[in-house]
Amino acid sequence: MNETTDRPTIAVDLRALVGPPAGIGFYTLEILRELNHSPGTFGGTLGGLETEHSCGTRYIGMAHAPLSVEAELRRAGVELECHPAPLGVWWQQIVLPRRVSRPDIDLLWSPLITLPLRLTKPAVVTVHDLTAMLYPESHKLKLRLSILPFLGHTLDTARTVVTDSRSTADDLRFHFPECADRVRVVYPGVGTEFEPATTKAIAETRAELGCPDGYILHVGTLEPRKNVQLLIDVWESLRRDDRSTPPLVLSGAAGWHSRRLRRRIEELAELGLIWLGHTERTRLVRIFQAATLFAYPSFYEGFGLPPLEAMACGVPTVTSNRSSLPEVAGEAALQIDPDDPDDLARALRRVLSNPGLRRELGERGVERAATFTWHRAAREMEQIFLRSLQ
Repeated sequence: MNETTDRPTIAVDLRALVGPPAGIGFYTLEILRELNHSPGTFGGTLGGLETEHSCGTRYIGMAHAPLSVEAELRRAGVELECHPAPLGVWWQQIVLPRRVSRPDIDLLWSPLITLPLRLTKPAVVTVHDLTAMLYPESHKLKLRLSILPFLGHTLDTARTVVTDSRSTADDLRFHFPECADRVRVVYPGVGTEFEPATTKAIAETRAELGCPDGYILHVGTLEPRKNVQLLIDVWESLRRDDRSTPPLVLSGAAGWHSRRLRRRIEELAELGLIWLGHTERTRLVRIFQAATLFAYPSFYEGFGLPPLEAMACGVPTVTSNRSSLPEVAGEAALQIDPDDPDDLARALRRVLSNPGLRRELGERGVERAATFTWHRAAREMEQIFLRSLQ
């Protein structure tokens, strides 16, 4: 414990919450909500270790600019500090370590993949994936430069390296064997708002989108790694062969190297391809709920939250058999080879033509998704924090 209090105090890098939450931002927000939901009351056994404690861990969120969800974090009991700086990475490497070095901080948690180079306190880092290294073409140079120069040192110095999946843990152990014995897997959860909708609500959303008979849905940034091009090609072929094939709805912002893909999307609008762009979360939940089928043929995911969100909504799901996606889907979704268009076409046809299979996959998906909770993720994270302080 630090000199100023008899309970541990953990600083949290909140740069992912400076703008509207997405991806890592939602992850950070959900973990912090649960960590402070019932402070000091977690109990039970994790990996043979008794987890009951009454330490009442204190969390201080820090960032270089005002946060978009400040009110939510304060309601959750998170203390907040803003140290104005022109660039997030400059703040992380210069300002943050100075603040963390003060006596009132016991440990730093970075949910944003890297740590400061000069750090005098123990630290835990969450590495969601290695796309910046394995798929550099998926990211802008600015993002790559904010991660890659610091990644090796981060993995050398972190007391614990948390990953979202066994797949990412295996990637880390292969590429950075020196951190192998410090890697721990903590599966994220799925938001409770992702649940099956009523028939009336589904009909309203479908009417709003101009798809009264349903649609195939994909949610994710338009970038090469997501393999949206394959999905569009397969859907176009199915739609031209059989006009009863539902429209394809894409939800997600335009990513790196997406100009050609966006032109293709525009060309296929008349055939029934709808691109919504970035979608506000409340509306996104409704769009998930009303889908006939969710398709996600991604090449690589650190976890793959969209398929889990679809399954939680009772939507039959077709996903890739690569990286972490089999861990997420289990037996509750059809898995395909993302390099094989025929495999994807067969899976889509199979689900679309078989109401019994759609119903079965929907039921399995809800059951599977229910095992991924933010409460459990937060319990496991707090135990990692406490062990890392020992």
